[in-house]
Amino acid sequence: MNVRQESRCFVYVLGSPGRTYVGWTVDLERRLAQHNDGTGARSTRGRRWCLLYAEAYATRPEAMSREWFLKRDRKLRRSLALNADLHPM
Repeated sequence: MNVRQESRCFVYVLGSPGRTYVGWTVDLERRLAQHNDGTGARSTRGRRWCLLYAEAYATRPEAMSREWFLKRDRKLRRSLALNADLHPM
């Protein structure tokens, strides 16, 4: 299946010292900027975030399903944060 860039959905993991955040979006750069500007999710406000990991999906339901699994995979999130040289959680 040939997926145009505009129709892709992304699942991402952000890192900040002592925390990770998992979400999904159709525009990674814009969403990261929103989180860092304090206009993203409430739980991300007041922190500086960096992108630790991202995956692309063709549809919103696929991305949302993967987000659900990543939110529950604390071992993976901790590993990503440690490899990015963020403080241990």
